[in-house]
Amino acid sequence: MTNHWNDLQNSDCILIMGSNAAENHPISFKWAVKAQQRGGKIIHVDPRFTRTSARSDAYIALRSGTDIAVLGGMINYIINNKKYFLEYMVNYTNAAFIVGKDYGFNDGLFSGFNHTTNSYDQSKWAFELDENGVPKQDKSLKNPRCVFQILKDHYSRYTPEKVSSISGVSTKDLELLYKTYTATGVKDKAGTIMYAMGWTQHSVGVQNIRAMAMIQLMLGNIGIAGGGVNALRGECNVQGSTDYALLYHILPGYLKTPLAGQDTLEQYNNTYTPASKDPESANWWQNYPKYSASLIKAMYSEDTPEEGYQYLPRLDSHKASVYSWIPLIDRMYEGGFSGGLVWGMNPACSSSDSFKTRKALSKLDWMVNVNLFRCETSDFWKGPDMDPKKVKTETFFIPCASAIEKEGSVSNSGRWMQWRYKGPDTFGDVKTDGHYFHEIWEELVHLYEAEGGAYPEPITHLSFNNMCEKNEEGKYEFSAQQTAKLANGWFTKDTVVNGKSFKKGQQVPSFAFLQADGSTTSGNWLYCNSVTDEGNKAERHDASQTKEQAKIGLFPNWTWCWPVNRRILYNRASVDSNGNPWNPEKPVIAWNGTKWIGDVPDGGWKPGTKHPFIMQKNGFGQLFGPGRADGPLPEYYEPLECPVADHPFSKRLHSPTAVQILSEKKAVCNPRYPFVGTTYRVTEHWQTGSMTRWQSWLVEAEPQMFVEISPELAKLRGIENGDKVTIESIRGSLWAIAMVTERISPYLIQGQQIHMVGMPWHFGWVTPINGGDSANIVTPNVGDPNTGIPEYKAFMVNLRKWKEGDR
Repeated sequence: MTNHWNDLQNSDCILIMGSNAAENHPISFKWAVKAQQRGGKIIHVDPRFTRTSARSDAYIALRSGTDIAVLGGMINYIINNKKYFLEYMVNYTNAAFIVGKDYGFNDGLFSGFNHTTNSYDQSKWAFELDENGVPKQDKSLKNPRCVFQILKDHYSRYTPEKVSSISGVSTKDLELLYKTYTATGVKDKAGTIMYAMGWTQHSVGVQNIRAMAMIQLMLGNIGIAGGGVNALRGECNVQGSTDYALLYHILPGYLKTPLAGQDTLEQYNNTYTPASKDPESANWWQNYPKYSASLIKAMYSEDTPEEGYQYLPRLDSHKASVYSWIPLIDRMYEGGFSGGLVWGMNPACSSSDSFKTRKALSKLDWMVNVNLFRCETSDFWKGPDMDPKKVKTETFFIPCASAIEKEGSVSNSGRWMQWRYKGPDTFGDVKTDGHYFHEIWEELVHLYEAEGGAYPEPITHLSFNNMCEKNEEGKYEFSAQQTAKLANGWFTKDTVVNGKSFKKGQQVPSFAFLQADGSTTSGNWLYCNSVTDEGNKAERHDASQTKEQAKIGLFPNWTWCWPVNRRILYNRASVDSNGNPWNPEKPVIAWNGTKWIGDVPDGGWKPGTKHPFIMQKNGFGQLFGPGRADGPLPEYYEPLECPVADHPFSKRLHSPTAVQILSEKKAVCNPRYPFVGTTYRVTEHWQTGSMTRWQSWLVEAEPQMFVEISPELAKLRGIENGDKVTIESIRGSLWAIAMVTERISPYLIQGQQIHMVGMPWHFGWVTPINGGDSANIVTPNVGDPNTGIPEYKAFMVNLRKWKEGDR
């Protein structure tokens, strides 16, 4: 989130799209309702009518997977009706930048596409530079190759009639949506977006979010109170786990995983450290070498940063996506792994094409599942369609401590790092994840010392004890508090930085003091300032705030927020070049003549001296955004399984760069699978249900797998409410209980009636009652090219009455 949950109350219009916030993020929705009570509008755009829809001022239904069509239409509406905040857009975004002559777009493909590798040469999307190496601009926005004109041309195809024909949203509803939301594109109004996995779990998930970010930039809604692009995380530490490199292609603090060929730390840093010739660009990522060296020193304290860098793993530079989830499971399915350590996960339920995942697990020699309770993954070998006698995998189940049995931090959607304290002791010898990892490391070091082995140094040199404290017996044990100190970082020697002297072992006060020479550690530069010599700021519970902060409810002394306790990102964009807030009634920061007041400013420079988007190389918000695997602009593509053979915007049906297993079949306009399928959560269950399906009161509320279908589809297939039905895709099938409801309606798509069915994904066969199996049995192995996240939200299925012999 660029903002935070309680900031939602400052919004004049809240667009909830790709989220059912009232049921799945109820605390966030509380703040949306506060905005509504103050006169703000809530618009819910979603394939299903939900409790969020019921509390909204307007509900608009769209076919799942057509978000970019609707958002592209909004961009077209903004330009045609001059709804953009012109002063903000011209001065704070790259709308005026001139794009180089190599850029082009034709029939769904951007310039630079390689048909052999299905990837883009992004150098074809560069900006023109002047004699000083600074991007050329035309602030009149008339140059035909300026970003604004390129946007105007690109999205001119997204007319209301075309958007309606493919999305199923009526032109009347599109007008309501566009008119209501774009009214926030003025100085004294704010609009925000609340989204969740309804946007991310698509083969164009990143571009869904990019499209909305562009809208927010055009309307001047980034950096302000009640504005922003705000992701609602599915549980209390999804933000934290991403910050600490849950994904294969990043290291903690969103540093890049090294690629093959980046043989030295200097080569690595040079690749990812942008250089700007513009003196007004802060270009904050120029500090990349300081952050990478400090991370390496946190991991390998006895080595130089260069020596420690050599221990880091490398990705294949030509096909890094093979390390993402879908290709990894495919490799396992083909026998490419001997063992698997599955930690805190239940992929036998959560993974797309769950049948294939379960079969892939059966190809291993061994598998360890660390979890709270037995689940479909720990017990996959005795599940449906499995013969234990034919499964060679030796499986181990290790119980671990629950959240209430351990202390540590969580970072929520709003980037707030909050400290949780230990409650009851664990049962028996059950330990926390940190303790288990530390003991595994100790055993590996022991084995290397006793038996030798190839290239032991990445393990034996690891400074795991930096995350530990000695117990009464003098033995190192994992410590959450010590880990938090390491995440912040400390000085490895006496040193002077920015005119200030620091002693060895002293905590680094903020990331502005991190160094590239090995004199500082920091396990995550974004969290530098969280645990200083003053203590662990995540433990703070002080509700005090200044008069200025109280106007928008910043609460800066309550816990701690990355980076450096800044509550609203890019807040220098909330003021004009003189430091005066666009909206004086809801100021985020303001220049009082000598200093900034309000929130922690996004850089302490005087107003007008630096461009506000300091994390961007050129200092401007990116309407045209080189750097995405699938293009510099969001373009509409159908889900990789879809009910149409073409769409109205170009000749390219699907994303050309999407992650997929080319040998696997997909259902495109296949009469055997005529209905759009989608998955979602319910309030009563959690993730794959491996925690909640053991609770009798929750099972009583949601006892078994169900599928929501419209009355029209029920009539078409002769199904009554409560009937047992079979849902089948090209991959497999499962049973569910039919819930006939008007919450789902058919869509008119290109003159045809298209039906959709919706299923929760919380069920599985390991349960006290026969509650059915995972919805992911029918979801496809396709994903976003930037993140690899599977397309769980739009795929093709058939639905019919269940008969004897069906699964």
